[in-house]
Amino acid sequence: MKKQDVIQNKIIKDDELSRKLAYWNFLDQKTVFTNGCFDVIHLGHIMYLSQAADLGDVLIIGLNTDKSVQRIKGDKRPINDQHARSMVLASLRFVDSVVLFDEDTPLELIKKIKPDVLVKGSDYADNEIVGADVVKSNGGEVVTIDFIEGYSSSEIIKKL
Repeated sequence: MKKQDVIQNKIIKDDELSRKLAYWNFLDQKTVFTNGCFDVIHLGHIMYLSQAADLGDVLIIGLNTDKSVQRIKGDKRPINDQHARSMVLASLRFVDSVVLFDEDTPLELIKKIKPDVLVKGSDYADNEIVGADVVKSNGGEVVTIDFIEGYSSSEIIKKL
């Protein structure tokens, strides 16, 4: 199989998600979920995602669609379209799956995945993390990861 096909196969649609989740559950894999726009990938993203991956066996990223990013960040975003963003994320060795979602929050996706670990940046308080209550009610944990100072997509875009 070509490397590009391996990358593409990590980008899964909603109907494929159920099969993958059943497989990982059968193997007793600890699932980790995080989400975001991941518009302009930088060192901060890589460090954050690699630390998230270290918290379990499977890292699933919920990726905002282009329409969702526009609603959240404004008409000039995203810089990179959802295909480009999902391919870059899926190319990371420690990322197991990328799932696009069109809503403003990943709540419905979190309800479907029922991750063992939900990860967000430490700029969120525990009570502000969408889906934290769902994860905790299923026996999972919520973990926050500190950002690396000086790395931000918005700041990179301003510099450009």
